[in-house]
Amino acid sequence: MIVPDHERARQPTGPSFGDAVTFAWGDLEADVFGSARIGIVGGAHANALGFLFSGGELAAPYVAGGEEGAGADWERVAAGGIETEVLAPLESWRVASAEFDLRFEAITVPGELRSELSGLEGYEQLCRVEGTVGDRRIACLGQRGHEWGTPAWDRLDLARNLCAWVAEDVAVVAGGARATGARAHDEEELVAVLFDPEPAAVGEPRLSTVYDGDGRQRRAGMELWVGEEDEYPRRLAGEVVCGTSLDLGEQRLDVAFFRWRMEGREGAGRYDVMRRL
Repeated sequence: MIVPDHERARQPTGPSFGDAVTFAWGDLEADVFGSARIGIVGGAHANALGFLFSGGELAAPYVAGGEEGAGADWERVAAGGIETEVLAPLESWRVASAEFDLRFEAITVPGELRSELSGLEGYEQLCRVEGTVGDRRIACLGQRGHEWGTPAWDRLDLARNLCAWVAEDVAVVAGGARATGARAHDEEELVAVLFDPEPAAVGEPRLSTVYDGDGRQRRAGMELWVGEEDEYPRRLAGEVVCGTSLDLGEQRLDVAFFRWRMEGREGAGRYDVMRRL
């Protein structure tokens, strides 16, 4: 069970242990999408990774790392031009940069995600997002997550993160990991949580993805089997709105924001894929 104490930075268990918070938001009407992630590696070095899209174009990428003095807690942390603070544990946060200043208010209690294959665990919350992006005010849905562990890239070829903010009481978050040598979705470890509005672990999440010629995700669909007595799965489908790729040395990160549809409702969300080069 996730409690307010989980909002504190996790104690590192080695030099590669990472602890990160991620914010993401998407306003389909305003055509503005963004994400901001700050990580602390080994308890000492901070790094930042973020993207801002407007009108389908990449407006501002942030990549910075190796900053000392990141602090031992998530109460207030800054790195690479991005800063975040906890206003109320598990309830309210602020994230800001030169281009945006946003407040996230939790709609749901935390939904837990744990991957045995990737070595990571954490929790996600569906949020209302309000604030400014440039000179524009936005009000939309988004997500705030906290993740920690020692990434197992020595035995992984690919990791993926997916989220869909379909309505103020319905959202899906999922994480996948593929071991070295595996080639298909059905060989992946895939975990998912459905918020409706309370979080429920999906017993048999099934994901299909269509890629372009460069291997970047373009469309996707999910089947969500939640209850053992369910006769039919709940279905989610989406297509890319905007995205970019980033070479991180040994890995390539394909970032995409999607338009998702589920049971007659439509919302924004993300679908990111990290693959070992």
